[in-house]
Amino acid sequence: MKLVRYGPRGRERPGLIDAEGRLRDLSAHVDDIDGAALAPARLAALRRRAPASLPRVPGRPRLGVPVAGVGKIVAVGLNYREHAQSGHVLPAEPILFMKAPSALCGPRDPVRLPPGAVKGDWEVELALVIGRRARRVPASQALAHVAGYCVANDVSERAFQFERGPQWDKGKSCDTFCPLGPWLVTHDEIADPQALDMRLTLNGETMQAASTTDMLFPCADIVAFVSDFMTLLPGDVILTGTPPGSGFLRSPPRFLRHGDRLRLAIAGLGEQRSRIVADA
Repeated sequence: MKLVRYGPRGRERPGLIDAEGRLRDLSAHVDDIDGAALAPARLAALRRRAPASLPRVPGRPRLGVPVAGVGKIVAVGLNYREHAQSGHVLPAEPILFMKAPSALCGPRDPVRLPPGAVKGDWEVELALVIGRRARRVPASQALAHVAGYCVANDVSERAFQFERGPQWDKGKSCDTFCPLGPWLVTHDEIADPQALDMRLTLNGETMQAASTTDMLFPCADIVAFVSDFMTLLPGDVILTGTPPGSGFLRSPPRFLRHGDRLRLAIAGLGEQRSRIVADA
């Protein structure tokens, strides 16, 4: 299933995308696409619903963050071999940092650069959405705790991240710095999360083009590793790292400017389109 939340910000309704790409309303069957709705039994019940029996939503409403009530966003740094080798020693274990849930925004909402931002950057990433509580789970069982997958953009402000102390989070957590979606694709539709092509373009020019096959630590290992240090709850999001091509590592470096347009896509997970807005 491709699960979505649509409508004005703060008043989104649950829905799904049918096989023909049409938006269908799910509000008669689930209150929201949140942690409770992502439980395996709840997803199985939704899966049994014939999409044609659901009301069709007219027009092209705004798509919101596809998961409501995200408790935490855990992100992994330097998780693609080619990216990690750009001036770094390959990490022996996943490098973790956090993004504030307030950074979340819809897949077509503007990305807003805050006052003082001079080195805004992009990172296309595969996002995992947790569906079952995970605490100290082995890698062999880890993907059973994943409800589904999304496209994510780990937007960053590199000056805030690298030039104002050693703490990454403040360069990662500004409002709108985590576009997610367009939809949550349930795990049964993704045969192998380690075989997904991904790309990002800036104003039509390809900046990133790679595959999740290049991950240093695959999705199952990441879920297991994170669950050793914190309990993962339904609705939590894990960003699994980005391939090479971010702006700050280009020669010369390239950063986001007002009016830029980003397009991000991962095979089977849909496409994001974001316009960059510089706040005064």
